[in-house]
Amino acid sequence: MNLSTHFKNAKLELAKVIFPTKGQVKQAYISVVIVVAVISAFLALVDLLMSSVMSTILG
Repeated sequence: MNLSTHFKNAKLELAKVIFPTKGQVKQAYISVVIVVAVISAFLALVDLLMSSVMSTILG
């Protein structure tokens, strides 16, 4: 398989790709931001709890 055949096949495969719409990208972006915020809040609460437990244990 030579280089020109490879590029032709790549172009054919790229034509089959369905790219997301702006609305889909926006929805996915918002979902990711919400999930990251929730996980960050959870980890902050766990850190606070563990810090208070360690402070109590160590005096």
